[in-house]
This record gives sequence, structure tokens and C-alpha cells, in this order.
Amino acid sequence: MLVQIPKVLSVEQVRFVREKLDAAGEAWVDGRVTAGHQGAPVKRNLQIAENTPIAYELGDLILAELERNPLFISATLPNRVYPPMFNRYESGMYFGSHVDGGMRLIPGTGEKIRTDVSATLFLSAPDEYDGGELQIEDTYGMHNAKFAAGDLLIYPATSLHRVTPITRGVRTACFFWVQSLIADDGQRTLLFDLDTAIQRLNTANADETARIHLTGCYHNLIRMWGAP
Repeated sequence: MLVQIPKVLSVEQVRFVREKLDAAGEAWVDGRVTAGHQGAPVKRNLQIAENTPIAYELGDLILAELERNPLFISATLPNRVYPPMFNRYESGMYFGSHVDGGMRLIPGTGEKIRTDVSATLFLSAPDEYDGGELQIEDTYGMHNAKFAAGDLLIYPATSLHRVTPITRGVRTACFFWVQSLIADDGQRTLLFDLDTAIQRLNTANADETARIHLTGCYHNLIRMWGAP
């Protein structure tokens, strides 16, 4: 399931984050330092080092907005969220085809998180760069994403994906992973569709008994499929 979540960050918040990142200097490092065995040979970008004050400051800002976003909660059913990271693609940089690692170690904690959902938060406007499309493959084909600054795209971490080479400008983004209460993407999709339907019934003054019954089914499916 691919879901675009618009305006996770406001225009002012995007401007604040970009100003901080543009002034980060030596906090930008070779992106291959966090790549796995499969990803490192095809990864050419820059990243903010994970253990820096700016990574913590901006990551906390984004996490706070995610916690307040009902569409993000509904689509991911988050159990844990990996601390947000930040990358930068300049002219000629790219990230070739890869699948994200199934587990990631959270820096400084010794704890691991299962990567069920991948997320990219766009911080550059589409007209600021050429190339740099996020391409995601699934059973329905290829999906190209190049969204407005402040928009978030979530997609299954099992997906083969890539970032095409930059030919003009700079592409800046935030990325992270979610360990969901529901590990299976198909089950998550069904629950998301059901929750969306229930919310529509809430606004349509539908039969209350039917709405309560569907809400009960939703929570019983979470009990059946969920893992804390």
C-alpha cells in the first residue's frame, strides 16, 4: 500500500528544517555509512550523521507532527518509529535499486526495530531539481513520486525502490521506517480501508448500530493480527 500524506509539515516548518540542514556543514557525511551490503554499492548521496544535535532536533520536530497526524496513524498503525534521518542528492547523485533491510539497530540503544513501512518526507519542491524521482515497484508496476515539500509518502519496506540520478539542483528529504502493530502489508491495507470507511460513516450520519459493529470488527482484527 502506497499512501501520500499531504502537508505533514507546514510551509514554515519546511523552511525552518531546510535552513537548519543547509547550514549543517560537517554534519553531512557520505550516505554509504548507513547502507547495508546490498545498498552500499549503488548508493551515492549525503546524509546527516545520526548522532548529531541537528538530527535529534529536527527528528523530534517531525516525530511530534507524525503523532498528531491521523492519516499517518491510520495507514501505519505505528508501534515504533525509527529516528528520522535526512539525505541530500546533488547533481549526479542517485540511489540504485534496493530493498530496505528488514531490521535496523537504533543508534545508541542496542535495540532493533523491524522495518515494516518505509517513509520519505519531501523537503524540496519539485521545481527545485530535475531527476531525483523516488521509484517504487510493486505487483501493479512502477510508481514515480516527486511530491510537494512537506508531503510524506509511505510504502511497504519490502518494495524494490530507487532514487533516479539528479541532473539539476538539489533534492533534500527526510526518511525513516515504522515498525507497525500489523507486520503484514495486506492486513494493514484491509484495516486502513476499513478505518477509512468507518470515518466516512461518522461524517455521513450513517446508522449508528452498523457503524459500531464495523468499529468492533476493526478492533477485533487488530487483536487477531496485532503484535505489540
